[in-house]
Amino acid sequence: MDKIRIVGGNELKGTIPISGAKNAALPLMIASLLTEEKLILENVPRLADVALLQRILGNHGVDITTNGKRNGDDPYAGQTLEIDARVIVDTIAPYELVSKMRASFWVVGPLLARMGVAKVSLPGGCAIGTRPVDFHLDALRALGADIEIDAGYVLAKAPRGLTGARIVFPKVSVGATHTALMAAALARGESVIENAAREPEIVDVADCLIKMGARIEGAGTSTIRIEGVPRLKAARHAVLPDRIETGTYAMATAMTGGDVMLAGARPDLLEDALETLRHAGAEIDATNEGIRVRRNGAGILPVEVSTAPYPGFPTDLQAQLMALMTKAKGRSRITETIFENRFMHVQELARLGARIQLDGDTAVVEGVERLTGAPVMATDLRASVSLVIAGLAAEGETMVQRVYHLDRGFEKLEEKLSRCGAEIERISG
Repeated sequence: MDKIRIVGGNELKGTIPISGAKNAALPLMIASLLTEEKLILENVPRLADVALLQRILGNHGVDITTNGKRNGDDPYAGQTLEIDARVIVDTIAPYELVSKMRASFWVVGPLLARMGVAKVSLPGGCAIGTRPVDFHLDALRALGADIEIDAGYVLAKAPRGLTGARIVFPKVSVGATHTALMAAALARGESVIENAAREPEIVDVADCLIKMGARIEGAGTSTIRIEGVPRLKAARHAVLPDRIETGTYAMATAMTGGDVMLAGARPDLLEDALETLRHAGAEIDATNEGIRVRRNGAGILPVEVSTAPYPGFPTDLQAQLMALMTKAKGRSRITETIFENRFMHVQELARLGARIQLDGDTAVVEGVERLTGAPVMATDLRASVSLVIAGLAAEGETMVQRVYHLDRGFEKLEEKLSRCGAEIERISG
């Protein structure tokens, strides 16, 4: 297995290009199942999860062409996928594929809506929390699907198609909102999704569906209305920039000091996180090029934060913020309200010298003067990058193991950081 070696102490200075959002690219690729015509997606990040989903869609008979780079192209530009789901040869999503990535479970909605049947394995994926699929299945039942669970598989049938319905989620769920939105796009009549997730990635998927001919209002609010249509058509859509990658590199810059332009980033996608960074002592400016982050001389100030559904502070930036707070001048409190079991990075940060006490769903971080490099192990996608952030500011060498977690969500991480002055390299295992 590959490792990432970091020698800390260098400021970050330069430009980091922000890739397309993984959390939008995956559902957008799945939305291709809703139409017999081509969907062209631009600015798709080169990530392990994207490659895995290409395999999963290929298993259903979807033909995906990746437009290769031409000489002179920006090496950090996203890829363009041409996705042709004209012929669905199989409506089964097997355990050996779905177990590797939770988001692949979302094929259940489009397959059911278009083909009238789907057999999809219950998901595996990240080690954080239980994240049950009940909300997805309840939404599909509301739309008229007959659903059974047998031997670890969801068997969903709607031989006469789906029918519009009122769907009320008891708790905000991004995945279930994606499933309901895509399935309702082809249902007969009107559907209303209440307590819908408001994340920018939901809006991005809705914008793409609208280009494909779907009739959707209210995406980005807690009530989404969909008037079903008989079929969707070809479209071209560019994936929005990744707000989690943006926040991650902003926190890395705040941690090391320096001055970095996050090219292509959109401040409107992560206002709460940027405001938290301002409170922590970083200077943040929106420009035509993206977001400029600086921290020169001044120390890191402690903050108190609770994670919350969008537009609150994202759970996917909680570990990165905790890494930053390990060197703050004082005591910080970080409360995790979205997922249980999402503090697995705490014991690894402690190996670098961090002082963190857990009190239920809250981590109390006492800032320390210095961190010291050590071997650490990544436990999940976002936790792994928090160890990189800490390593960038630690004295001596930090070796991050199990970096396949990073490859699921961060494109060319070590290249992007090293071109801004970090001493970081991948060691092939």
